[in-house]
Amino acid sequence: MLTPRVLGEVSHDKGAFTQGLELADGVLYEGTGLVGKSQVRAVDPATGAVQSSVDLPAEMFGEGITVVGDRIWQITWRDGVAVERDRATLAERRRVTYTGEGWGLCHDGGRLVMSDGTDRLAFRDPGTFAEVGDVRVHDANGPVRNLNELECAGGAVYANVWQTDRIVRIDPATGAVTAEADLSGLLRPDERANADVLNGIAAVPGTDEFLVTGKLWPRLFRIRFDPAAR
Repeated sequence: MLTPRVLGEVSHDKGAFTQGLELADGVLYEGTGLVGKSQVRAVDPATGAVQSSVDLPAEMFGEGITVVGDRIWQITWRDGVAVERDRATLAERRRVTYTGEGWGLCHDGGRLVMSDGTDRLAFRDPGTFAEVGDVRVHDANGPVRNLNELECAGGAVYANVWQTDRIVRIDPATGAVTAEADLSGLLRPDERANADVLNGIAAVPGTDEFLVTGKLWPRLFRIRFDPAAR
């Protein structure tokens, strides 16, 4: 077990249905969902202010995002479409198709890692988006399903578990869950009443820290995962 230690917090747009979160070169990129409201945004991580945004087509439901060099990949829930964007402008470059649902996405430096709401993580080519392998995620109790937003960091994959306050750390070579953290209690009860689930984790490059938030959350938290006291 890991214990989240809160190091700081900033405002977060409580109208953002957060689906993807990634920090690169001092810019926090955020993908949001819901039909007619899905976007990719560039956010100031120091203040939470939205610096720029681009809408997905109104009929699409946006999901995870990840940065690959000068590009951003954005996936969709049930539309079967991945959008490649220019990182500087957020403008669409092209679209590719895939089968099944899209939930979370991250880049481990060589491959894309994608979740679909099951216990399966698919590996994809970052240039073509073609699937090149997969792994099933499990812990001591069996399959771990509902894997949602992903973050690749330190050779591991961190995953939000949908409809819970859990984040699990996964060994992508074996699919084994190597640690988990309970993030319940980050929001005050009055804030929680108007918020949706925890969803959104972004590693802070060069540190052992992460930024986390949730769908319709009013705050974004900077945390570190400490080993739980025995």
